[in-house]
Amino acid sequence: MAADNYSDNPVYRLAAFDQDFVLGDSMRGARFMMEYAKAEEYLRYERVRSTIVAFGSARIREDGGEWQSRIYNAARTFGRIASERGGALCDGRQWRDNVIATGGGPGVMEAANRGARDAGAVTIGFNIQLPHEQFPNPYITPDLNFQFHYFAMRKMHLAMRARALMIFPGGFGTMDELFEFLTLSQTGKGHHMPVVLYDRNFWTRIINFEAFAEAGMISPDDLNLFEFADDPEEAWESLLRRGLEVPEI
Repeated sequence: MAADNYSDNPVYRLAAFDQDFVLGDSMRGARFMMEYAKAEEYLRYERVRSTIVAFGSARIREDGGEWQSRIYNAARTFGRIASERGGALCDGRQWRDNVIATGGGPGVMEAANRGARDAGAVTIGFNIQLPHEQFPNPYITPDLNFQFHYFAMRKMHLAMRARALMIFPGGFGTMDELFEFLTLSQTGKGHHMPVVLYDRNFWTRIINFEAFAEAGMISPDDLNLFEFADDPEEAWESLLRRGLEVPEI
């Protein structure tokens, strides 16, 4: 009996080169692990030890009117200040600290990455595959421009090296990240992380934080997990006052 042409049979393919197998349901755990390992390898290669994560709306535009322009330029200025003073420039040192990291897209994320680029520092984009709004902005360091399929792994990389969180005005995605990071701090599952919300008027109009405590849903002390700022310099000083560590340069 003649042997079948086994080389055309997908079962015979090396597993690593069998895309149908690698992208199948049974390999979801392996793909999850690969998304962790790939980003981790490149972050270590680029000597990124810690980050400052900047969140905010992808819909903010530099030319989007007075308020949007003000928020965009505040995020850009903050990205520059943090990169110049936080250790991201890494002159003569082994590790880069407090590197600006964003979700990689346009709007506030673009502005923060742009500010870091203004300072001459490396800057990270943790992009996610989405049907709209998400595409890498041009200010991310090419060797630190990642793309994720899984929100959970993207969030893990955003949190792992974060030593501070700057939250600019945003929508559902920004709220998701804000409350996730606050929950990590509240429950002690994450390391100490100062959190600053930019534009007090926006945040106090959108969310009644005090109502959580008044209803007994959080402890009054939980309101101390964050504070507000209305100026990039004020925001930087707030992070330092709340415990952000900056290496000696």
